[in-house]
Amino acid sequence: MTTQKETKLKQLFRLLQPGKVVTASWLESFGISRDLQKYYLESGWLEPLGRGAYKKPGDTVEWPGALHTIQEQTNTKVHAGGLTAISLHGLSHYFRMGKETIYLFSPRKEKLPKWFTDCNWNFEIMHKQTTFLPVDLGISSIEIKQQPILTSLPERAIMECLFLAPQIMDLTECYHLFEGLVNLNPKLVNELLTNCKSVKVKRLFLYMADKANHQWFRFLNLEMVDIGAGNRILVENGVYQAKYLISVPKELAEL
Repeated sequence: MTTQKETKLKQLFRLLQPGKVVTASWLESFGISRDLQKYYLESGWLEPLGRGAYKKPGDTVEWPGALHTIQEQTNTKVHAGGLTAISLHGLSHYFRMGKETIYLFSPRKEKLPKWFTDCNWNFEIMHKQTTFLPVDLGISSIEIKQQPILTSLPERAIMECLFLAPQIMDLTECYHLFEGLVNLNPKLVNELLTNCKSVKVKRLFLYMADKANHQWFRFLNLEMVDIGAGNRILVENGVYQAKYLISVPKELAEL
C-alpha cells in the first residue's frame, strides 16, 4: 500500500505544473481518488484554489493557467475573445481607464466552474454566452505565460467586440481597433461573415472595413454576405449610413 501511495504521489508531482490548476475529477482520471486527494491536501502536497480545484503549494496561478485548465480538463467550450484576444495578439494600443476586463466567450448554457468565478484574478471577468458565430471557426491556441489557451483570431475577435457594442464596447473604440487590423485574412473574414447570425455585427464590420479601407477589404466577396433589410438605429442622434442601413455616433462618422 505504501509503495502504491508513493507511486501516486510521484504521479501527482508530475501533474502539478507551475501556474496550472488541477481539478479533482481530472486527478481521479489518473487514479488519484478523492480520499487520496484529501490525504495529499492534509499533508501539504496540494493547495486548494476553490472547491474541486487545486494548485501546487505556494504557487501563483494567473487567469491564463486557470483558463487552460477549464479548456483542457473539463468539457466546457470557452475561449478568450473580443478585446482580450486582440490584446493577446498584440493589436490593441487603445488605453482604457479602470480595471481591465477579461472577455470570455462560449456557446449558450456553458457555465464556468465556481472555483474560477469565485477566485480573485485582479481582473473583471466577463463571460458572454452566444452562438452568433460558429463554435470553432476563427479560434486557435496561443501560448500566454507558458500556458496554451484557445483564443479568437483577430478576424473573429473584432466581430466579438462589435457584438458587445454599443452597450459594452464603445463603437469609436472598436473603429480605432479596426484601424490596426491591416493583415486580416480575407478568406477567414468571408467565412465568418457568411456564417455570422448577427445582422448588427455584419453591418458594423462592413461599415468599418469600408471606412478603414485596408487592402484585404477589396478581396471580400460581399455578395455572399446577407445584411438583412430595414434600418438599425444603434445610438440616439446618430449619423445614418445608408449603404449599411445603420446609424453610428457622430464622432465615429466624422473620423
